[in-house]
Amino acid sequence: MTRASLDKQPADVAAMFDGTAERYDLLNTLMTGGQDRRWRRAVVRALDARPGERVLDLAAGTGTSSVPFAQAGADTVACDFSLGMLRVGVRRQEGVRRLSFVAGDALRLPFADGSFDAVTISFGLRNVADTGRALRELRRVARPGGRLLVCEVSHPPNALLALGHRTHLRYGLPMLARVSSNPDSYHYLAESTLAWPDQAELARLIQGAGWNAVRWRDLTFGVAALHHATNPG
Repeated sequence: MTRASLDKQPADVAAMFDGTAERYDLLNTLMTGGQDRRWRRAVVRALDARPGERVLDLAAGTGTSSVPFAQAGADTVACDFSLGMLRVGVRRQEGVRRLSFVAGDALRLPFADGSFDAVTISFGLRNVADTGRALRELRRVARPGGRLLVCEVSHPPNALLALGHRTHLRYGLPMLARVSSNPDSYHYLAESTLAWPDQAELARLIQGAGWNAVRWRDLTFGVAALHHATNPG
């Protein structure tokens, strides 16, 4: 199994997720103690996809996060650069109307300017090699006035909770890795979470990519966070 490093070479990251595609959703649930499901429901409410809209769900993996947008009536594109994840998604989401799967790199999205009313990425932004460039690409494909929603791991602002969170990442996840068929993915996810910027720094990166009205809301005491923004056009 290829283990991606924090330089996040696309081929290594894609290969790692190819190898964990069948059990990816289960891995997320184990790693977060089931909180990932609550976070995804928060994403659905916050994005508020509407009938007739076009939504891009980037780093969608198996499409689990994309299905609710399609069910809300939005034409939804689940985009990912892991072909293994996309294959599993096409099989599992067969029959879901208004949902399509597209292979694509976050740094070179295969869509025209202004193609989407809303763009979102959940737990995938920290896996790209250039965060700012990915955010600019998302802005390019969003229409003027279009919405951005980023759901990503973060850092609890409370010092005691932050210590417990770091301890879980450094020691708890490696224990899970020992009984996993894909231990490298646990190590990578722990390392990438520890290295990820906090809420305020991510907000600055989003604003620096040209988005405006940037704001965020903590989930589960700041273990994750939702960042909202608007494309000024």
